[in-house]
Amino acid sequence: MHERTKFRLHSHNVPYGSGSGQQSVTSFPNVDDANSYWIVRPEADTYVKPGDNIKSGSVIRLQHMRTRKWLHSHLHASPISGNLEVSCFGDDGNSDTGDYWRIEIVGSGKTWRQDQRIRLLHVDTSGYLHTHDKKFSRIAIGQQEVCGVREKRADNVWLAAEGVYLPTNESKAAV
Repeated sequence: MHERTKFRLHSHNVPYGSGSGQQSVTSFPNVDDANSYWIVRPEADTYVKPGDNIKSGSVIRLQHMRTRKWLHSHLHASPISGNLEVSCFGDDGNSDTGDYWRIEIVGSGKTWRQDQRIRLLHVDTSGYLHTHDKKFSRIAIGQQEVCGVREKRADNVWLAAEGVYLPTNESKAAV
């Protein structure tokens, strides 16, 4: 969930009408929408056990739960603001470095927790995952644009919200 606007990262099987033409990514205000669920995965060809801690600086991929495509970015211009386009691309067996995002913990803490404030930095473009108050007027009416911006700003902070969370291996060892 975007900290300032309280909109959730969202996608659906609707392509952009410009730019890459890939599956669009927006932000959406409703809490109970299945198109706002994402699975956190490691880099391709990397093995981690479910419950392993995700440390600040780790590179992850976010897979859209419903369409199985990866949160992706590249140098295409985003449709409203002209920043870096963020899309969904690929599938379970098709992923590339355009799907890689580096976790940056905001504030104290070294591992990503449910209530931890984070930034997601796109590895290839150095753009931070961002949304703003500009909304689509067609196709995704009322949804906000999601894009990448190259500046670290107070308003490109995200939080993990609703979802299924596994106990960390660190907490399992303490039991």
